[in-house]
Amino acid sequence: MANEKILVVDDDKNICELLRLYLVKEGYSVTMAHDGQEALTAFDKLHPDLVLLDVMMPVMDGWEACRKIRAKDNTPIIMLTAKGETYDKVLGLELGADDYIVKPFDAKEVTARIKAVLRRTAAKEDTNKGVYDFDNLHLDMNRYELKVKGKVVEAPPKELELLACLAGHPNRVYTRDQLLDEVWGFEYYGDSRTIDVHVKRLREKLEGASEQWNLKTVWGVGYKFEVKE
Repeated sequence: MANEKILVVDDDKNICELLRLYLVKEGYSVTMAHDGQEALTAFDKLHPDLVLLDVMMPVMDGWEACRKIRAKDNTPIIMLTAKGETYDKVLGLELGADDYIVKPFDAKEVTARIKAVLRRTAAKEDTNKGVYDFDNLHLDMNRYELKVKGKVVEAPPKELELLACLAGHPNRVYTRDQLLDEVWGFEYYGDSRTIDVHVKRLREKLEGASEQWNLKTVWGVGYKFEVKE
């Protein structure tokens, strides 16, 4: 049985309930939302494994919700829409959707698509695990190798692990304590200023590499690897 968390987003509550019944039967954990803004709130709270996202919704449509989710996370997204025009399909895929289902649909088809997308995502993650590529930046944690503008840059393991933590979740803000837990582990009882020192050293090595991303200080909170849309 599956145990992945699915976020179902549709302003038609009957469709949501139909999908919930099928997905729960398949062993998925299901949370429902009925507009784009509600979906974003639920997404941040739930951290789902996949999002089923309707296009035409009040408050915020599916396109905008998809765009906002993609700005901070690579969670698989399947778009649901009553429109079948090629333009809509292309737009959804350009915004980062992983698949596209036109209404009316068969619930069995939806569950089959979900399984297929989750399989592809898992296979891709296994292949690319520990490898991060951005403009003029290549970080391979399998080799503990950092390349900036194609050239290998020497850096100690903890700096690379810190960069991997931040770059692995673009635009997500981490507090210093969260970074200590993620990179140094719970057994580390050092001063959180350790993070500031490591970020400073990383910035020196990454300076001028690209205008598309940067290690940004979020004042009063911590740091994030900011990627411009």
